[in-house]
Amino acid sequence: MEDLKLCDSEYRFMLLVWEAAPVRSGELVRLAGERLGWKKSTTYTVIRKLSERGFLKNEDSVVSPLVSKDRCQAVESDYFVNRTFGGSLPKFLAAFLGDKKISDEEAREIQRLIDSHREGE
Repeated sequence: MEDLKLCDSEYRFMLLVWEAAPVRSGELVRLAGERLGWKKSTTYTVIRKLSERGFLKNEDSVVSPLVSKDRCQAVESDYFVNRTFGGSLPKFLAAFLGDKKISDEEAREIQRLIDSHREGE
């Protein structure tokens, strides 16, 4: 699936699915009502649309994700960095950190991530 972008409301709904899956559609209606303030018809419409787009599977009224949370977050992150910072990770990191200070442990973790994603290794 090429287009893994979700609008904000779809993403919030998918968070419910990822948390509860596999989940009966009736339970999703209840959860979406409680947490998102959605009506039953809205929830069923979103289930149908996300199923058509390949994000969900709805079989025998049991809803399961077909796309992982990690994959969706990676697509969203790439889109944000490309749109906002011209694809520059250093510019993103500089803006994200701003005047914040990070702990030695956070710095080591960031360095481990950089090392594990470095080209040519």
